[in-house]
Amino acid sequence: MRDLVCENANGLCVQGLKIKRQGAALLDVPELVLDGPGPTLILGPNGAGKSLLLRCLHGLIAPDRGQVMFRDGPLTADHMARQAMVFQQPVLLRRSVSGNLDFVLKRQGLDRAARRKKIAELLVEGGLDGKARQAARSLSGGEAQRLAILRALATGPDTLFLDEPTSALDPSATQKIERMILRASARGVRVVMVTHDIGQARRLASDVVMMQGGQVVEHGAARQVLDAPSSPAARRYLAGGLVT
Repeated sequence: MRDLVCENANGLCVQGLKIKRQGAALLDVPELVLDGPGPTLILGPNGAGKSLLLRCLHGLIAPDRGQVMFRDGPLTADHMARQAMVFQQPVLLRRSVSGNLDFVLKRQGLDRAARRKKIAELLVEGGLDGKARQAARSLSGGEAQRLAILRALATGPDTLFLDEPTSALDPSATQKIERMILRASARGVRVVMVTHDIGQARRLASDVVMMQGGQVVEHGAARQVLDAPSSPAARRYLAGGLVT
């Protein structure tokens, strides 16, 4: 099996990735190279392996076989330290909104004055500047997800993994989060995101990964995959057909 080479510092590659449970293949990705500017959106039906792939890319789940590669070698703890992940259901600390951000920034080594300045900037970025002292767990669903994304961005990640961050949100809340994602991407953060929303993929994606049955059935530029898919599975999914 040949070695894959990521073409830039934020690139990541998958080689021979396999996960099996009780004899069934949950993930089987011989090769996947994500080296574009992003955001990369991962699409596919329920059970396609989207979230499983995302967790493998971040290092939360170790594959049975294969590896995730970066330009400077296989995925390590150092790579994971330069990444962040936000789940579908945000997990917030029992602290205030600003306290959640301060917790992360303190671990980054910032002094109190620098943390206060950065917290103020982040709260404005997420539209939460009037809620600094509010208990984080009392926020609405959209506000909580924005705080979770801000907290992830506060770590200064090279790569941000997002697992359906807007799936339970209304259009207004979704729009605010999408704007945050695009701004982060414009600043150079590599965004890799799972979604079930084809419209969202059209709004955000630079490239699209289509999955079915634990396999990548198509990967390419967003316009090409969404408007003229080459695989039958992608065509059925994008046409609203049932894909198993």
